[in-house]
Amino acid sequence: MMYSNKENVNILTALMVKWGVRHAVVCPGSRNAPIVHNLNECPDIQCYPVTDERSAAFFALGVSQAEDEPVIVCVTSGTALLNVAPAVAEAFYQHRRLIVISADRPAALIDQLQGQTMPQPGALTTFVRKAVDLPEPHDDTEHWYCNRLVNEAMIESVRGDGGPVHINVPISEPLFDFSVPSLPEERMVSFHGNESNLEGLTAIADDFKKAKRPMILIGQTKPENLVECDDDLMALDEYAVLFDEKLGNDMISEPQCIDEMLIAIEEEEEDYLPDFIVYLGGTFVSRRLKEFLRKAKGARVVIVNGDGVLRDVFMNATDVLQASIPDTLATLANTVRDKKATPYRRKWETVAHACYDRAFTYEPAYSQMLAVQELCFSVSELNCEFHYANSSAVRLGLHYSDQYMYVNRGMNGIEGCLSTAVGFACVIDAVVFCVIGDLSFFYDQNALWNNNLTSNLRILLLNNGCGGIFRSLPGLKESAACENLVAASHETTAEGICMENGVKYIAAHNEAELHEGIMQLVVADSLQPILLEVFTDAKEDDRVVQDYFYGEKKQMN
Repeated sequence: MMYSNKENVNILTALMVKWGVRHAVVCPGSRNAPIVHNLNECPDIQCYPVTDERSAAFFALGVSQAEDEPVIVCVTSGTALLNVAPAVAEAFYQHRRLIVISADRPAALIDQLQGQTMPQPGALTTFVRKAVDLPEPHDDTEHWYCNRLVNEAMIESVRGDGGPVHINVPISEPLFDFSVPSLPEERMVSFHGNESNLEGLTAIADDFKKAKRPMILIGQTKPENLVECDDDLMALDEYAVLFDEKLGNDMISEPQCIDEMLIAIEEEEEDYLPDFIVYLGGTFVSRRLKEFLRKAKGARVVIVNGDGVLRDVFMNATDVLQASIPDTLATLANTVRDKKATPYRRKWETVAHACYDRAFTYEPAYSQMLAVQELCFSVSELNCEFHYANSSAVRLGLHYSDQYMYVNRGMNGIEGCLSTAVGFACVIDAVVFCVIGDLSFFYDQNALWNNNLTSNLRILLLNNGCGGIFRSLPGLKESAACENLVAASHETTAEGICMENGVKYIAAHNEAELHEGIMQLVVADSLQPILLEVFTDAKEDDRVVQDYFYGEKKQMN
């Protein structure tokens, strides 16, 4: 057997075999010849030649009805794809799993008077459950992307009652090189859907218990999702490594210092990689964590969400489980309850204690870090909620916050962070703190031009005259455009904005003024909203953060 030399075609073929596809209806054409050749070379796939694409698609529908399996219909480029639309529409309403595979010209040639070319991606969108357009990979990331897209399409074809999907495959010339001796070993992402999630969840929990280096990750989620999960979280935290940020879990009170731990173990990180990951919830702020876990290439990685959607954060997912967070935590906890902590858990615990001690004994110089530390340390007796803006503000909050952090991490933008906090404060009685950087604040200053402002709103504005997070990006500070054009240096203050909108204004330029300002900010009763603007130097802010992360390490060396 010899296969096409087109990498995307080989990825697709290998995954069709792994997904157990046994029947393919193939139509004539030159552009789809590499795909047809590959399917014909696979001993587990039976190919049926049908010339008319309209008839071929209905032929495939009939096979799918008889076998109750996914069936391929493969067509060449151009109007050949449009001819399958009637059968695809019928399959959509019958919930039959037609896998429409269309060959295509490279995107650069579309609408350039080339033969048999038209915009094919999305041509069947109304009547397919998912449409993907495969890349022609040139590196490992594009290979992963191609693999992921095929897995996403196949997961959607079986999720729930199932239905048709469309996989579009651009193929560059030359087309007819069949010199590859074997298909690649491709990663199939197994799907455990609603109809079998309890069975799948139980099986995953049993495997989790057998893992030597188990890890659970809880990304951003609604706090109410974990309201009744205290006992389960405690059982899991005592057995396995449990990583979360305060965007996801408020049940375990102290912050986890994830970045600090990863810096501490970076010279021996191989010893700390997990062999089994269960990922629940949404995003993590820590980019370092994502980079670390992408190195766990041999791990079982189970993505859990209520939609059953593949979100391959670490680029190595092996399973998608459609289940709720409480059900997943309860099943995992019942499997490991009363079991001793794994050696892997104890290994991480040693690092965690050292980093936690560092976080709460480190005395930052006057800086944005000191401002956030003082605020978090000053509210222990106060009934309050926290909103953080993106960029530096949320990252500083993660070092010190011991309660749930509301933050707009769906898109991670700076727009609307203050407006969201204002709306939140408008409908609750507790004091609401908004910790926000200068660019985020001034971008959203109209949030205070609002007749609905309430006196329980408190704003900690961190103003160092620029987008401070840009200073932490490797190499960017070497650019002449960094200060004015990228980091948006400015000399703006919020005093006038506060005066115009009835907000009490306090300024801090040194440690004594900061301490006094924090005391006024955390007062429980006030007749008006309060804003404390903390003026710092951006270079000093960056130096303090670097000293916090690396100073102790340098001293040890």
